[in-house]
Amino acid sequence: MIYVALLRGINVGGNNKINMKQLKETFEQAGMLDVVTYINSGNIIFADHQERMNANTELSQILEQAIAVDFSLQIKVMVRNLDEIRTVIQALPDEWTNDATAKSDVMFLWDEVNDISVLDKLPIKPEIGTLLYVPGAILYSVSKEDASKSGMNKLVGSKVYAYMTVRNVNTTRKIYTLMQAAAEK
Repeated sequence: MIYVALLRGINVGGNNKINMKQLKETFEQAGMLDVVTYINSGNIIFADHQERMNANTELSQILEQAIAVDFSLQIKVMVRNLDEIRTVIQALPDEWTNDATAKSDVMFLWDEVNDISVLDKLPIKPEIGTLLYVPGAILYSVSKEDASKSGMNKLVGSKVYAYMTVRNVNTTRKIYTLMQAAAEK
């Protein structure tokens, strides 16, 4: 099975610095196969061929422990399989971009808040931009012009923020492409 590990809060603002080459080695030493990293924000595509009862949770625990040992950092690791990422991609409107005109993000959710009711807990103003729930994620797009009044800047201070890791749509699409390529090997 092909997975992506989404690490929360690494290499942001000079904090929790992790070298991607070393991280790749950590994943390999933890038993992951065909490990590929994508940009410094903690996106690691890998294969795992073991039968696991609750693979996402087990793999998260294995990888969090490996990172703690190798880097002396307590980093939350979200693991999603190819089918779960495909579900997000299929729900993501094709016209959404992250560029000079729009800010479009995917907020991947930990199980504790993975329910449509999470939308009610966000500080985002639903009348500004487009906000969608899909199992495992919240999709959000707003024009750059309206971004400052959308409430998105209050997300970091909200209680629900601790239960998500955010990637822009460009990164999310690239992760999916890399996962598809790994599946075709």
